[in-house]
Amino acid sequence: MNDTPETSQAEMPPLRVNGQYIKDLSLEIPSAPQIFLDMQGQTPEIPIHVDVDATAVGPNMFEVVLHLRAEAKLPTKSLFILELDYAGLFTVNVPEEQVHPVLLIECPRLLFPFARQIVADLTREGGFPPLMLQPLDFVSLYRQRMEEMAAEQESAEGQPKH
Repeated sequence: MNDTPETSQAEMPPLRVNGQYIKDLSLEIPSAPQIFLDMQGQTPEIPIHVDVDATAVGPNMFEVVLHLRAEAKLPTKSLFILELDYAGLFTVNVPEEQVHPVLLIECPRLLFPFARQIVADLTREGGFPPLMLQPLDFVSLYRQRMEEMAAEQESAEGQPKH
């Protein structure tokens, strides 16, 4: 199958990864080098924050960005702050009602293994044990986001207009 202009939309794959890339990456170790001595024998708390954004960049083409933030902390100090925006450029060829879930569930699911490896490598190169992120449930994240948006819309509709 070739992708000539005559190729009908029905013949095109529903989802194509055109490219993926690090959009932004940061590792801060604010208390180095003392923190490497202070952390001996301690287990840090490492909350992980995840978000996904999608932006149209052309007909049926979208940039999807997986935002990851991890901040490792001891009771009195921060060990490190890691921020990664890992993006992909996707062509989406599905019915209109399926575009949003594909962008916010399937696309980040494809990006995640690569972002996970970057996080592990970066923390290891920063002098820490590799941070191995557990698999994420993008369906639950999507549902949570939809519930939050519905609640915000309900709240906004209940406000008097000025």
